[in-house]
Amino acid sequence: MDEKISLADMRMNYTSSPFDETHVLKNPIAQFKVWFDEAVLSKIDEPNAMTLATVSNEGFPNARIVLLKEFDKNGFVFYTNYSSHKGIELELNRSAALVFFWKELIRQVRIKGKIERVTREESEEYFHSRPRESQLGAWASKQSSEIPDRKFLENRFQKLQNEFEGKVIPLPPFWGGYRVIPFEIEFWQGRESRLHDRILYTLIDNDWKINRLSP
Repeated sequence: MDEKISLADMRMNYTSSPFDETHVLKNPIAQFKVWFDEAVLSKIDEPNAMTLATVSNEGFPNARIVLLKEFDKNGFVFYTNYSSHKGIELELNRSAALVFFWKELIRQVRIKGKIERVTREESEEYFHSRPRESQLGAWASKQSSEIPDRKFLENRFQKLQNEFEGKVIPLPPFWGGYRVIPFEIEFWQGRESRLHDRILYTLIDNDWKINRLSP
């Protein structure tokens, strides 16, 4: 495409309440829960959707949207195929970044952390809470691998559906959860004139230090 497409006029002026050091909780996970609950109450579509960024063994970043499934003082959990591109990259480089963007609230949360697998028991519990079709889908998809066409995938799904009919579907050995254990969390609140509020939590000696960043 030779024509240059300018997006300079696609601007909006952010107006929202102040958000500064006097408004935040001392623990960023508690602060995240406040914002997440407000996103849920605002009826935002999939407020648990987040960008997950990983790095390949060659140093190339990759990003995609995944769904947050739980969080607590220990970190943020999502589930995937361990043999997928992101799974392979997380095994090679056990660091990751997450981004939540709630446009309707003019808020963003950025998280950096180390990665660990959740326990097999945790993965079992979550896997069996999923709809049966989703459980079968986890078995049917060799995530990120090349397939000839959609029919190949549908045939594999049907075969598994027949195989597990009337049976409990076991947790695949190649599927489970990862936990992002944060050491840095930034809360961004859009403000007028692009003078946005940015509050950064950094974990230092098991204590969270709070600083304001320039927008």
